Amino acid sequence: MSDKFSEALVEILLDHPNAEEGAAVNLKHRIAELVGVKEAVAVKEETFTVLNFEKQTGAKIGEFEVISKTNNIPEKFQRAFTILEKSNATISNRYHGEGYGFSYWMHECGERIFRQALKSK
Repeated sequence: MSDKFSEALVEILLDHPNAEEGAAVNLKHRIAELVGVKEAVAVKEETFTVLNFEKQTGAKIGEFEVISKTNNIPEKFQRAFTILEKSNATISNRYHGEGYGFSYWMHECGERIFRQALKSK
């Protein structure tokens, strides 16, 4: 088997469980919305904190951090991105759970994930 073929096969095999996990997260969110139950954290924040974020500042939202697919281990990036995608995490509908230090969202192009520190109460 060629190296290129082996890499493609590994990527395909890793994408499948990530997609299933993302679908399960989305299902849990939808059920919680329907029955009005406060849901527990679907995944540990470590799924996101292992990624290499870079600090930036925006005029509208202040300090935030961003990562791109090319600057991270592809499997770890894809797992986090799939969770955000299935949760419909956007800048106006950010993903976070109880005990999280940051809120997370994705960019539509599929190449970047953003995070911003949650405000203390």
